[in-house]
Amino acid sequence: MHDEFLCHVTAYGVCDGRRIGVPLGTYRAPTLALALWWLRDRASWIAERLDPQPESTRIPPHALVPVADTAPDVPRLLRAWCADVERQELVADELAVGRLVRIAASDETTEYELLAESVDALRMQRTIPPLVMPVG
Repeated sequence: MHDEFLCHVTAYGVCDGRRIGVPLGTYRAPTLALALWWLRDRASWIAERLDPQPESTRIPPHALVPVADTAPDVPRLLRAWCADVERQELVADELAVGRLVRIAASDETTEYELLAESVDALRMQRTIPPLVMPVG
């Protein structure tokens, strides 16, 4: 069992023809449960900022407009991921054995990425000599 996890949230977009990443947060979770909680919290945070509830008093009138049913719905995907107990258990299982977990959702302009990995697994990778194979 891995004890500590490094979690990141990044938004990627294109600027001047180059893919640019904008860090939205990092958390070093002391437990698996806190790593999962933080990932769900950040996914909900992104969803709420992309698609706030219309009854919110913080939003000026007519600031929200409906989009086509065919438009990618990142907030819906992130909210669904947060609510899916089976997918949460799968993420927990992968993290517990030291695997990197990546959750991503995209719309027309931006990809939102949530990453988590075991700090122990990162340390172990640094001690293993790299595999170098000749090409050709």
